[in-house]
Formats: sequence, C-alpha cells, structure tokens
Amino acid sequence: MTTAAPLEAPSPAPPERVGLSRTATGRPVPSAWDRARARMRLEDPVVGWTACIAVALLALGLRLWHLGTPHVFEFDETYYAKDAWSLLNFGYERDGTADANKLILDGTTLHGVFKDSPEMIVHPEVGKWLIALGIKAFGMDPFGWRVSAAVVGSLMVLVMCRFARRITGSTMLGVVAGLLLAFDGLQFVLSRLALLDIFVAFFVLCGVHCIVADRDWHRGRLARLTPTQVSHGWGPVRGLLFRPWLLAGGVCWGLALGTKWEAIYPLGAFGLLCWVWSAGARRSFGVRWALPKAVLTDGVPAFVHLVLVAGVVYTATWTGWLMHANQYEEHLSATQYTHYQGGKDWPTRTEPDASGLGEVTQSLRSLWYYHQDVYTFHTHFLNGSTHTYASKPSGWMFLNRPVGVAADTGIKPGTRGCGAPAGSDCLRQVLLLGNPTIWWGGCVALLLACAMWVGARDWRWGVAVVGVASTWLPWLQYDDRPIFSYYMIVALPFVVLALVLAMGTLIGSGRGPSFRRTVGVVVSGAFFVLALANFAWFWPIWTNQLLTHGEWLDRIWFSRWI
Repeated sequence: MTTAAPLEAPSPAPPERVGLSRTATGRPVPSAWDRARARMRLEDPVVGWTACIAVALLALGLRLWHLGTPHVFEFDETYYAKDAWSLLNFGYERDGTADANKLILDGTTLHGVFKDSPEMIVHPEVGKWLIALGIKAFGMDPFGWRVSAAVVGSLMVLVMCRFARRITGSTMLGVVAGLLLAFDGLQFVLSRLALLDIFVAFFVLCGVHCIVADRDWHRGRLARLTPTQVSHGWGPVRGLLFRPWLLAGGVCWGLALGTKWEAIYPLGAFGLLCWVWSAGARRSFGVRWALPKAVLTDGVPAFVHLVLVAGVVYTATWTGWLMHANQYEEHLSATQYTHYQGGKDWPTRTEPDASGLGEVTQSLRSLWYYHQDVYTFHTHFLNGSTHTYASKPSGWMFLNRPVGVAADTGIKPGTRGCGAPAGSDCLRQVLLLGNPTIWWGGCVALLLACAMWVGARDWRWGVAVVGVASTWLPWLQYDDRPIFSYYMIVALPFVVLALVLAMGTLIGSGRGPSFRRTVGVVVSGAFFVLALANFAWFWPIWTNQLLTHGEWLDRIWFSRWI
C-alpha cells in the first residue's frame, strides 16, 4: 500500500502594495480612469436642476420686490441708465444735458435729454446693452433700467448652484451655495441697481464654470482610452484640440471683458490653471514630462479657445462704437493719437475719412487709440481724487466701508409714515453692504482653503483660492484712486464656494462616523441660519425701508458703516 505524498504548504501570497495604493482607511486608491469616470456620475440630474431652478426663482422674486423704488437715480445709475438709453436710441452713448435726470424722472421723451456729441465712456458696452434690454421692455424708469440686473443676478444664483454642485458632487451643497449667494447683501443690492458689476460678476462666474466643466470633459475623454493610447509619447492629441467647454468659456470671458476690464485678471489666472489641470490629467494617466508637453498639446488650444475667442467677442461688443467711429474721431479720440495729460482736453485731431476696407482699418485704429485714452483715464486721471465711500481694498473682505447708494433722511414724525418719537426722525437708505456672516465666515473658510489646496492637494479648494486672489488682490495696486468695496462682487462666488467646501468637509461622507456627521450638520446648519437671520436683519437698509433713527443705528454696527 502506497501512502500519499504529504501536501505542500501553500506558498505565501504576494505582499500587497502599500503607500499611495491605499487610503488611510485601507481602501484601494482608485486609478485615474476610475476617478475620471466617477466625476461623470453625479446625482440625479432632474432633482439637481429642479432644486437649482427653485432657488433661482426665489432669488428673482426677492429681487423684483418693489424694484422701482426709490424713484431716483441711485449712485452711478446716473451714468449707466442714460448710456443704455442712448445706445438704444442712437447706437452709441451721447452726453446728457444738465437737466437730463430731472427730465427722465418726470417722464419726458428724448427731447432735451441728450446733446449731439458723444460721451467719453470709460467702460465697454455689454452691461449697458443689457440694461437697455430692460428699458426696451419696460420703459425708461427705475424698474425698466434695473430689471436686467435683477434677472442676471438671479441667473447668477442658478449658475452658482450648478457650479458648486459640479465641484462638490452634491446637490444639497449646490443648493446651499445658491442660497448663500442669494442672501448676501452685496449680490442682492447690486441685482437691484443699474450698475455694471453684477453683469461682469455673472460672466466671470460662467467663464470659470466652463473651465471647470472642461476639466471634467478632458479627463472624461482620456478615461475612454486605453492606458497604452494615453501614456504613449505625448499622449492623445486628436480629439482634444477642439474643447467645447473652453469655447463657451471664451465667449463668456469676452462678454465679461466687454462689461469691465477687471475680468482680465481672473481670465489669466484660470487660463494658467486650465493648463496645469490638463498637464496633471496627462501625468495621472501615465504621460511623462506632462507639464512641458501640455504647453503644446493643451496650452495652445486653451489659449485659442479662451484668449483669442474672448478677444474676438470683446471687439464685437464695440460694434456700436465702430459704426459711429466718426463721431468719436471728431469729438474725442482721433486716428492720430495724442497722449492725454491730466487737466487737458481729450485729443480731437482727425484724418480724412477713408472708404471701403480702409474705413474699417481706420475705425479699428481709432478704437485702439480710444482704449489708450480710457486706460490713461483709469490709471492717471483719478489718482489723488477722493470720494466719501471710497475704501482701501485691503479691508474689503472685512466689510470695512460699505457704499450708500440712496438715502432719504430727516423724515419728521407723523409725516410719510414716520412713527418715531418726538425729537427724533426717520429715514430710508439703500446700503451696499455684504452679509457679515458670509463675508467674515468666508475669511476663515479661505484660510482653510489655502491649507487644503496646499496640504491635501485638493484642486477644488484651489478654485476658491485662485478665484478670490485674482479678483481681489489686483485692486491693491490702485488704492491711490477712489475704488469701492462693491467691486468684490466678482470674488463673492469663490468666497461662497470656500464656505460650502468647508461645510462638506465638516459633514463628511456617508461612510464617516455618525457623530462627526451630526456635529458637522449642526455647525453648518447653524451657520446657514445665522446668514439667513442676517439677511432678514439688514433687509430694511438693503431695500429702502422706513426706519426710525434708532432702528437704523441698530443695523450700523461700526462708525465706518455710516
């Protein structure tokens, strides 16, 4: 009888990979392909769109409430509303007469409102054309010239919801972001004024959203390829030269620049970030020396889509000016540029009119000289000037100096609804003041964003940091001229993004400890309720409501707010 050979001991299993192959909790780190595909699987789109639209409609209702009051030109509405009406009727901006404001508020026609000469405008025309759409629909009155801002401000809330939802992957956080934006006083009041800043903020947000969407699109295209197709040589080029989201972004950036030049800084910052993201995507998919290679494979297409397209769109926004270039050549900038010096008149030297293609070339050259005039105005003419509500940009994040855009003071007790006690009085005011909870909480969230971007290398926090830095810090070089805190409206969406990312970090994922999630929900919920309470508290001085002097002082927390 033979005996069976003894069984051999099983060979030891190969050691598992350690280090970056597993997370701190022991879960395998997903590959670049898995991460890219996961970014494409967001929550139910029907629920997401329904919730975001509902928030935008709420914002629109708040902004349309008593939009036509006060029945005055508030702050710089005296320029932009009349410019818009002039564009609507003449195709270019004409100078207003001395009595123009009174005539318009009295309901007059065009007669006697405008001179025959063009106005020396110092901002492009996109925002004023949008204001003109409201005037065309509802007439030349306060409601008519403010309604476009209300609509665009509400659309900005919708884009904020979608933007935050894309970055966080959470419909709930997207909705919270939209509500925080809707409940901020700066965004709310600017959505009820015919100023340009709400329009440039909207287009900048759309432009950044397109660049973030392109990041997902680019990685999604790479994820559809095999590892060999991606990592070979320079990586894939065909199929990635045309990037539809960047093309849409170029249009948005052109419209932003066509509203105010300040959009040039975030365009440059996020253009560079787009290139770095593309290089990072190629590196994560196995391409060696991805950063320098991406200069050609991704940087050049991004430059074409963002910068060149934006340049074409921007030039097109000056069509009204170009069609009436002869007016400006005769009265203001000339085809032979003479450098402007403070205290002297604008140059009026002209050339004989050209025809055909020469006329186009001459008009474009005149537009270029006109831009030189405007740049000189912004960088030299205003230096040393003062304004009651001007403030240093270093304090804008802390709400150092709000801007009063309308005030009706000295209302005596017993008149016009004033119920103040004897010896006191009532007043109405519209104050461009941010929601303190959002802005001061945003300062803390931005510090966390810097730490998370550098420490955790989480790109989402970088969007918030770059967004605030590129829309705020450039103003520090212009603090010797009158500038105003409401310029920070362009930075506000990125402050809100930092806040909702911080909320998401506090709450954690569904797989986290329940106690931590409970604490995170309570803290985040309390912050949101406090922001909502601030919105209700400051509502009267954001909407021109009647207050006694004491009630007004209760809302003016610092002497610099007066």
